Amino acid sequence: MGTPSLSLWAVLVLTLVLAGLWAPCVVSRQPNFIVILADDVGWGDLGANWAETKETPHLDQLAAEGTRFVDFHSAASTCSPSRASLLTGRLGVRNGVTHNFAIASLGGLPLNETTLAEVLREAGYSTGAIGKWHLGHHGRHHPNSRGFDYYFGIPYSHDMGCTDSPSYNLPPCPPCPWHSAAARVARKDCYTEVALPLFENVTIVQQPVELGSLARRYAEEAERFIRRASDSGRPFFLYLALAHMHVPLAPPLPPAPGRAIYGASLGEMDALVGRIKELADSLGKGSTLLWFTGDNGPWAQKCELAGRLGPFVGAWQRQRGGSSAKQTTWEGGHRVPALAYWPGRVPAGRTSHALLSILDIFPTLVALAGAALPPDRRFDGLDVSPVLFGWSDVGHKVLLHPNSGAAGKVGEIEALRLAQYKAFYTTGGAMACDGSTGPAEQHQPPLIFNLDRDIQEQEPLDVASREYQAVLPAISRAYAQALQDIAADNVSVADYSQDPAAIPCCNVQHVGCRCHGAPGATWDPHMERRTPQLCL
Repeated sequence: MGTPSLSLWAVLVLTLVLAGLWAPCVVSRQPNFIVILADDVGWGDLGANWAETKETPHLDQLAAEGTRFVDFHSAASTCSPSRASLLTGRLGVRNGVTHNFAIASLGGLPLNETTLAEVLREAGYSTGAIGKWHLGHHGRHHPNSRGFDYYFGIPYSHDMGCTDSPSYNLPPCPPCPWHSAAARVARKDCYTEVALPLFENVTIVQQPVELGSLARRYAEEAERFIRRASDSGRPFFLYLALAHMHVPLAPPLPPAPGRAIYGASLGEMDALVGRIKELADSLGKGSTLLWFTGDNGPWAQKCELAGRLGPFVGAWQRQRGGSSAKQTTWEGGHRVPALAYWPGRVPAGRTSHALLSILDIFPTLVALAGAALPPDRRFDGLDVSPVLFGWSDVGHKVLLHPNSGAAGKVGEIEALRLAQYKAFYTTGGAMACDGSTGPAEQHQPPLIFNLDRDIQEQEPLDVASREYQAVLPAISRAYAQALQDIAADNVSVADYSQDPAAIPCCNVQHVGCRCHGAPGATWDPHMERRTPQLCL
């Protein structure tokens, strides 16, 4: 009975394909790609994820018209390592980027690592990066040397330099000095001596950056890049790395104190994403894959200026003090919102529970572009096209979580996910809003949580329980196999050395590297582009 049914099904599928009515996997031309990366965004910062959030109507509409991934993870829980993993498909223990680069860093993402932009450009794509880079800005580490035809943005986090309007931060930071005596006033956690630069390609076009207009500038430059690429007839890859929701927050209108500041900034980010989606749709629905996600979870020590974790509160850690968000391997540190939108290709209104990672963006886009992965190295990411298109809901069997600045050695694998189980080998060491960090603890045997029953990570399994004893051997094998695989790989080493000469500065004669105008002066980008200042 089964054989005739299968034969009839095969004939039906063949008929539909020949008629052109069913061809979900056939891409007539290389698709465009827009990857939007939010900064320090919480899983609960999307209304589609967390009902308490009301400030994201455009993102919620994106979720309704695309697929929402609810078990999606950053590859690290701090800036540089997460971004390096997105652009290489490899964890920091492989690509060499284990912690953040500084404003004086000589190095960056190792030059022997191949970026997603380099692969796609070789495949015929126009490539653009707009926003935060944080993978090295000196010499050949600049985005224009790493596969991007066009770059507009800031070289690192926008709290790593002073501005004339510092906006909202905890602690609050002073504005850039105008006189040398003021520059010597030190503030904890504040950069007071060098202004934050804004680049167009290798030219500093503004220093210090005007934070209040940065989101608008990013949207405008993204639109220009998309239109130029579309007019050229070439497919494009746009990597849009937003300043939102990293502090300092610069909402468009002065909101009321407290959570209203964060909500206003979240609403601004939402509107920016909506603007990019509208432009992508105007090019012809079905020609562009838009992928939205975050680099890591909220920065808990920023208190009311930090994002929403949703249910991923890391209760076990909170009971002992310290953060369970950014920098940590708790779910709140690396489980991030993720949406994919591609009309006619990615199913609308779907929620996927597949275990996925930011690492998967590299191999998936490479496959969709018809390109090949770089040889002589191993990848932690997967081609998750079957999940993207709704044909499967199976992702990673094992996912590794490195230390990103909490207790332990940076970059080392300190937590592991196996199906619904999460094992911790090290905990503690990240600062919470109340200033506590929690004790640094090593766990042998590891703490193991069953996330299906305990999404808050509140109560680890009893080591004497049958469940713990049943799952521990599989976790131990997976951990050992992962470390062996990394040890056998072609591993890179990043240069973290620093030299003040590497600090981007468009006018070394002026305090703070200020180079445009006087207090209250307006910035004329056309005038500035006629007098370029190079940092390289």
